[in-house]
Amino acid sequence: MTERASTSSAIERLTCVIPAGGVGSRLWPLSRASAPKFLLDLTGSGDSLLRATWERLSPIAPADRILVVTGNRHRDSVVEQLPELLPHNLITESEPKDSSAAIGLAAAILELRDPDAILGSFAADHVIRGEVLFQRAVATAVQAADQGYIATIGIHPSHPATGFGYISCGGARGDLAPFDVYDVTEFVEKPDAATARDYLASGGYLWNAGMFIARATVLLDQMALAEPEMVRALREIAAAWGTKRGAEARERLWPTLPKIAIDYTVAEPAAAAGKMVCVAAHFDWDDVGDFASVATLLTRGRGSDLAVLGDGAQVLSDASSGIVVSSDSDRLVALVGVEDVVVVDTADVLLVTSKSRAQDVKNLVNRMKLSGGGHLL
Repeated sequence: MTERASTSSAIERLTCVIPAGGVGSRLWPLSRASAPKFLLDLTGSGDSLLRATWERLSPIAPADRILVVTGNRHRDSVVEQLPELLPHNLITESEPKDSSAAIGLAAAILELRDPDAILGSFAADHVIRGEVLFQRAVATAVQAADQGYIATIGIHPSHPATGFGYISCGGARGDLAPFDVYDVTEFVEKPDAATARDYLASGGYLWNAGMFIARATVLLDQMALAEPEMVRALREIAAAWGTKRGAEARERLWPTLPKIAIDYTVAEPAAAAGKMVCVAAHFDWDDVGDFASVATLLTRGRGSDLAVLGDGAQVLSDASSGIVVSSDSDRLVALVGVEDVVVVDTADVLLVTSKSRAQDVKNLVNRMKLSGGGHLL
């Protein structure tokens, strides 16, 4: 890999892409198809996760270099929450096709706008604390990307989490940056508890935060090795984007694209080919994937074992811990002597489970899809 000459610095060629999709089924019934988790305030800050993501990226890239990819049905909500978003930087999908198509289309559009463009993909539904450290990690990843690598940002694990994927790191890459950059030897799926403990003890694994930084063309060319027809279609859609042929191209080609995560089309093959590096970051990160992680987030440093989320929530607790989610100011939720409980009280669904089984909420959602309960999803 060699550095590519350019008239502008690498960070000035960075465009941040925010994929805003996915329902967040482990957060049902709070998160639903009509109001997915990225549109919700899960931190009690008053801002949605999407809005917080925009605020986090704004110091890195101006509004003309921030793109959002979302579904047609969420277009209005995204525009309402992000009034600074420029119309030509909103990319909408007629149907969900997973991250390869979403990020790939953004890359194809950027490639045409600027052949030297660097893309950074940052999910709309993650929580990050330590923004200066985040900015430093992104800047380091951009350095590596400008030299032809596909970079990701890994998080030093604070505990043996089983809800995250992991990155196995190899040798340090001092040729790319003075510190914190390593070869990626392997991406591994969510482990069981014993394996997660081994990963933590070894010190050679980081949490996979799903962030990818690369030249747009490099990312697409890597994706084309795994899915050449998909990339051909994405480049055709991008070529017609904003023209009279744009709607026809999208309607004809988008439904034909496979549903496949970018981990399988880009990250894993690039790692196997020695084209992937990882920046080991030091900020706090969570994908708030279930109610247990929301509870941990809300109770951290607050001197209470019970988290309460929701405007107007009325909760009375005695010797109880866990999380209560409610926005009904007319109904009292009372807890007595229950530990690590999860109570989610909505207008049409009451969910009660435990923090230890919070990941299993997704199983209920899958059962409802098969049993005719789709109107509640």
